[in-house]
Order: sequence, then C-alpha cells, then structure tokens
Amino acid sequence: MKQYLNQFHKAFENRIRLGIMSALMANDYVEFNAFKDLLEVTDGNLASHLKALEKEKFIEMNKTFVGRKPNTRYRATEIGKRAFEKHLAALEELIKEQLK
Repeated sequence: MKQYLNQFHKAFENRIRLGIMSALMANDYVEFNAFKDLLEVTDGNLASHLKALEKEKFIEMNKTFVGRKPNTRYRATEIGKRAFEKHLAALEELIKEQLK
C-alpha cells in the first residue's frame, strides 16, 4: 500500500467537515451562522458535523453573548491543523500519482 494513503483521515471524508476545516484553516475563528451560510446546511446537520470534529479534538468551540444573543465561534486546534495538513498532502500525492 502506498504510504501516503495512511495519511487520509476519515473525519475529513465528508464534504461538510472538509468545508469546516478548510474555512478554519483560512480564518482564526468562524461563527456558527457563517458556517451555515457558507456550507448551505441546516442547524442540525452542521451541529452534528461540528460535534464529530470536536470529538476528534480537531476544533474548539467558544460560546459568548453579544447583547442577549448567543454567539458560537469555532477554531481549529493545533492537532486539527496538523491532521488536516497531512490529509491535504496525501490528496496531493494521490493526484500527482494519477497525473503520471
């Protein structure tokens, strides 16, 4: 088996989770509603994918209040950043191999 294939992480195989991590790699924080708009998903669908990434310790949640409204923001952890970078590097290797 090709060594790079071991670097794929199952947590990033879903398009929603891939989108969440992509947005968090490009931004320090992303708010829940911004994710909803960006990924065009329902509250429940987004929440389940966020929870899956939290379980892996790839993202962290921070809840605050702006006035009386709750504001939930997410950020990628160092563990999550490293795992996502390895996943992307494995994808690049796979693509390069297919272009030969």
